Amino acid sequence: MAGVKNFDEILADIRGITTRAELIVEEIPAPQKLAPFAFAMTADTQDEIGTARFVLLHDPAGQEGWGGDFRCVTFVRAEVDQEMASDPMVANVGWSWLIESLDKFECAYVQPSGTVTRVASSSFGTLGERADDSELEVRASWTPTDSFAIPNNVRAWLDLLERCAGLEPLPEGVTPLTRSNLTQ
Repeated sequence: MAGVKNFDEILADIRGITTRAELIVEEIPAPQKLAPFAFAMTADTQDEIGTARFVLLHDPAGQEGWGGDFRCVTFVRAEVDQEMASDPMVANVGWSWLIESLDKFECAYVQPSGTVTRVASSSFGTLGERADDSELEVRASWTPTDSFAIPNNVRAWLDLLERCAGLEPLPEGVTPLTRSNLTQ
């Protein structure tokens, strides 16, 4: 690896990412006690089916368990149909979507960890009129090994949200509508 990007340069690259029109992406306050440098953002689908959070942590000295000096921490939740939630393989599928998204954007990383949770809810009593619902949650973290490619890790996170929320993939060669929507 030739050189390392500083944190402000990485944030400038992240803020320059364009997203598809169906996503609402916003910068939010980052956790302050996890690392000397931190950045956080949320993404939601316009139809409110999916929501996600991304945190980039940086500790120049590294931290035990990271395997490097950066750490990506993510959370993605999306509504899924009852049949999908009841499939015992859906957790494996959720994790494979994360790995496929990282691979799609050629993210070099180590130390991946996380959980995939499927939730199916039925309401009773005074809430009995609510329809049954179900969700898939992917909580994951990994250590990017190339500071120049950290924006690709953000793109992979957005791709994971799109997959979980059931958004149709954009065909090869199609560019999303220009929408740089990260706000501070």
